[in-house]
Amino acid sequence: MASVLKKQLEQLLSTGNHTYLKGVLHGIEKEGLRVDRTGELSQSDHPIGLGSALTNGTITTDYSESLLEFITPVFEKPEDALSHLENLHRFSYQHLDEELIWGGSMPCHIKNEAAVPIAHFGTSNVGQLKHIYRVGLEHRYGKMMQTIAGIHYNFSLPDDFWRALQTLQKNTDSLQSFRSASYFRLIRNFRRNSWLLLYLFGASPALCDSFLKGKKHQLETLHEHTLYLPYATSLRMSDLGYSNKAQASLSICFNHLNTYISSLHRAIHTSYAAYEAIGTKVDGQYKQLNTSILQIENEYYSDIRPKRVAQPGEKPLHALHQRGVEYIEVRNTDINPFLPIGMDIQQAKFLDAFLISCLLMSDDEIGITECDMISDNLEKVVTRGREPGLTLETLDGPVSLIEAGNNILAQVQMTAVMLDTLHQGADYQNAVTAQHSKLDDVSLTPSAQVLSALKESGLNHTEWLLQKSAEHKQTFNQSTLPEDIQKDFTQQAQASLAEQNAIEASDTLDFDQYLAAYLAS
Repeated sequence: MASVLKKQLEQLLSTGNHTYLKGVLHGIEKEGLRVDRTGELSQSDHPIGLGSALTNGTITTDYSESLLEFITPVFEKPEDALSHLENLHRFSYQHLDEELIWGGSMPCHIKNEAAVPIAHFGTSNVGQLKHIYRVGLEHRYGKMMQTIAGIHYNFSLPDDFWRALQTLQKNTDSLQSFRSASYFRLIRNFRRNSWLLLYLFGASPALCDSFLKGKKHQLETLHEHTLYLPYATSLRMSDLGYSNKAQASLSICFNHLNTYISSLHRAIHTSYAAYEAIGTKVDGQYKQLNTSILQIENEYYSDIRPKRVAQPGEKPLHALHQRGVEYIEVRNTDINPFLPIGMDIQQAKFLDAFLISCLLMSDDEIGITECDMISDNLEKVVTRGREPGLTLETLDGPVSLIEAGNNILAQVQMTAVMLDTLHQGADYQNAVTAQHSKLDDVSLTPSAQVLSALKESGLNHTEWLLQKSAEHKQTFNQSTLPEDIQKDFTQQAQASLAEQNAIEASDTLDFDQYLAAYLAS
């Protein structure tokens, strides 16, 4: 893989086509629970001052009414996306009264599942669809899963870059086909190497025991009400988080766009016995949208997704089929509780270098054996990633995590040199150097730092994260929003409320008819 990457980087540099990488686009989606001052999950509705969760494109809710989701616009500079995310937090705090935005991925203390309010989106058909989809998730997986939070990093490359790369690779397909195939190449290499991101940035080695109340598990007790694994990196990404036996049968390893689409299409249209037992509409109330393996595309969980912005009323799979992959969404990023918005610019720049490296590595497909290895390695790293002497499986035999990590970083370093040449600085190489330090000294990883802080503080998981969340609120409140940004966010919120009212007033079908038409489309 290193020789393939080296050759492609040299070609880009020698032809000057690396300059098109200045047009890389970034967007960030970040979730955060609303909690009260005691660290309990908020029971209040989504604040009206933040607009409509249905139609506000920058501040909405995810699965739970208490789970805020911030969505930045697309920016060329990752710094600008992170700055916008900070501003969304500042604006939101103006409307949260005494509430806090939870500073970690694993949730606060939750008394029971009944204390998790499912998000609601008004009375329109599309609003009811979104709500019932979430009701279906409750019946399929339970409500606790809906309280886990993370960061999604959206990444795309400009068409000028794709045209240049297509010429260098002597590819004669349509630009759309080449771009989609290349994004899938990136995705395959990401999946081979993404365990490293969990080691480097995983920040959820512990959780509140209320999350697993009444369930069997293998976790140990750290403090009263705090469970952990001593070498875990990201329990959020383990099978304690979002796991689905029905989805495991899909075996999607992202070799081609058409097989990816057909696999998801089949799952959306294949009934599953366990979900048939739940029922769809029971005693006049919907329990789920349908009894298929997946209710809709978004239910399929993966640490990375190919994406395309859909047109109004268009399904995501149709958009991908018609117009190809537009960007990729990296979904395995934990919220770092030591950082006010959960990540920083060094991590973003490392991700850029990592993703570009994955694009320019080998184009080999993933076979069944390697697919299983990838899953096994991920499970090892999320639960035991900092264990001394841990080995991972490869097609060439077992290799130590440290050696495998250094091999990947050596490749990302080559990309970082090119990016620093392009941007006339040293930020990308410095970001790689910082990750080398975590392989040399495991205590520098966020997961190790979280456990160290928990032990030193004597606080349980909820108490410690409540303290960190309060510190972050204080950081945001130390500066005020510029007047133009304040005005823009306020206008967006007000306009979204009017838009929701208009949608509700324009519905002509009853929901049963609407759902039947939606599922048949």
